[in-house]
Amino acid sequence: MGFMLTGLRLENGTRSSVHHRFESKETSQITPIVFVIDPDREVCELLERLIQCEGWHPETFASGEEFLAHPLEAVPSCLLMDVSLPGISGLELQKRAATECPHIPAVFLSAAGDIPTTVEAMKAGAVEFLMKPFRDDELLSAIREAFERSCLVLAKRAEKQTLQSCYASLSPRQQQVMVLVASGLLNKEVGGALGISEITVKAHRGMVMQKMRAHSFADLIKMAAKLGLSKRKESSRLRCDDCATRLAGVIPAPCRAGRFEAVYPR
Repeated sequence: MGFMLTGLRLENGTRSSVHHRFESKETSQITPIVFVIDPDREVCELLERLIQCEGWHPETFASGEEFLAHPLEAVPSCLLMDVSLPGISGLELQKRAATECPHIPAVFLSAAGDIPTTVEAMKAGAVEFLMKPFRDDELLSAIREAFERSCLVLAKRAEKQTLQSCYASLSPRQQQVMVLVASGLLNKEVGGALGISEITVKAHRGMVMQKMRAHSFADLIKMAAKLGLSKRKESSRLRCDDCATRLAGVIPAPCRAGRFEAVYPR
């Protein structure tokens, strides 16, 4: 069974225009991967057959170290493992995976689980903690939920990368305009902050909308938020640049090259 990686959904189930644009090229029919980690070879083989019957791709490992040394793809994935592993423990591997490959959520299996271990795993973001022997439908349901979470992470990552690429295509001045406009300043105020005319601001704003592929001003604000752009950071830099410009003519060159530039770095 293939798996469709699509754009994100809003809380009410609808798609935003921002998300819709990013899914057109990223959506593809791909096969999800289930990484099975269990020192018991018979258990691995059993899980491997079950996973293959669902049309998913299983990859088995005897330890967490083997998994961590394995190259990973940016596809919907799930980490299916015993909580008791030789070497690095299941819980420790879960923490490592959350940092190194956050698009691979964990489903735990255990023959002798305890409440504290289960609670720790679930608090750390585990999809499910199943006791052996488990029912096939319970396990498959947990894996499907893991794939949904994985898709969400991958879709957000793809959207962020696309936004970063679009932002990088802006000129330095256009980036300044985007930051200030998205922060709520009027065109006239942006022009005053940058020392350019309102007409020039409008021209830059139009190019920003075009290059960022924003359908509306609301889109642009959302994009700025996702990129972590800050009016405060940009305004602070602009003030420093303005101070440097005004004082350049009255401060001796050696001072400008030394102490002043240390205080007002470019």
